[in-house]
Amino acid sequence: MALVKHAVVTGVSSGIGAAVATTLVDEGWRVTGLSRREPAVVGLDWIQADLADLDRVSAVAAGLTDVDAVVYAAGLQRSAPLGRLNVADLEAMWRVHVAAAEVLVNGVVDRIADGGRIVLIGSRTMTGNAGKSQYVATKSALTGMSRSWAMELVSRGITVNVVAPGPTDTAMLGDPSRAHTPPRTPPLGSFIEPAEVAGLTAFLLGPLGRNITGQTIVQCAGASL
Repeated sequence: MALVKHAVVTGVSSGIGAAVATTLVDEGWRVTGLSRREPAVVGLDWIQADLADLDRVSAVAAGLTDVDAVVYAAGLQRSAPLGRLNVADLEAMWRVHVAAAEVLVNGVVDRIADGGRIVLIGSRTMTGNAGKSQYVATKSALTGMSRSWAMELVSRGITVNVVAPGPTDTAMLGDPSRAHTPPRTPPLGSFIEPAEVAGLTAFLLGPLGRNITGQTIVQCAGASL
């Protein structure tokens, strides 16, 4: 009988994180979910954690065991053009997107099984987007960080990748804090569904994803064309 694999997923109360957790539970994974608010996802083990609280993230990481995969999906978005930038917005996004991901993975890496998986949820905008320079800075940082980790962990067979979706149909699209950059429908005609991002993530976590590492995979419905 095959052992049940254990995934740690952040941001499970909504959006992409909730979709990833749901998909993995449906595929038979044991899922530990981290989020500020209690999720509606059925069948996971929930740990309340504000990802902006790095001490809390470190404490949670110290208690995690038998980990086969980490999916870092927590995020927020603040947008403003140059000349109206607020450094507090950059600090908030950096803390949640980059620092917390680092603290979590750093804290649990010795307990990730050889052959395990790490996926960070990035953004198609990582190469640059007018009015989103601070958000872009934090998301683009994930590419270099994940590629460095991939080099360090390759001898253990652990893969590390970034999934970078374009405009995804989550609550973030209508967040007033990104009013300077309203979403535009991509060329293929519709926003990306969180379940589609979850499906790509699950592929990377599965047996057919074992030879993909150090990559950033863009899923943007043609927005990059």
